[in-house]
Amino acid sequence: MATTRTAHTEWEGNLLDGKGLVTFDSSGIGEYPVSWPARAEAANGKTSPEELIAAAHSACFSMALSHGLTGAGNPPAKLETKADVTFQPGTGITGIHLTVVGTVPGLDEAGFVKAAEDAKANCPVSKALAGTEITLSASLA
Repeated sequence: MATTRTAHTEWEGNLLDGKGLVTFDSSGIGEYPVSWPARAEAANGKTSPEELIAAAHSACFSMALSHGLTGAGNPPAKLETKADVTFQPGTGITGIHLTVVGTVPGLDEAGFVKAAEDAKANCPVSKALAGTEITLSASLA
């Protein structure tokens, strides 16, 4: 069964001086302020589209990797995934780098890296972001 998740943003003012509020409607987990300075300079307690993409990508990748490892007979004890989304004002998102460190009993480094590369290529968020260069660093703890 397909699912749809919803968030919305209310924005006031122009791009450079305005401000917005992102609301996570489906989960109800909260409202988060956004602004151009928080996107292009220091976060200063606000989020950005790139941080939201990083959160979505790190979660999706972790789920895909866990599923792949488990399906191959090596369920992970722990996966720590970080997604760095780089934004260049005037250009846009220029790349995403995933870093994963895993604790996977019975699996060697080469097997882990292969599973991580497969998850990078096939997680739904990676596929949605296929127009962006996605790189990966994967290692066992």
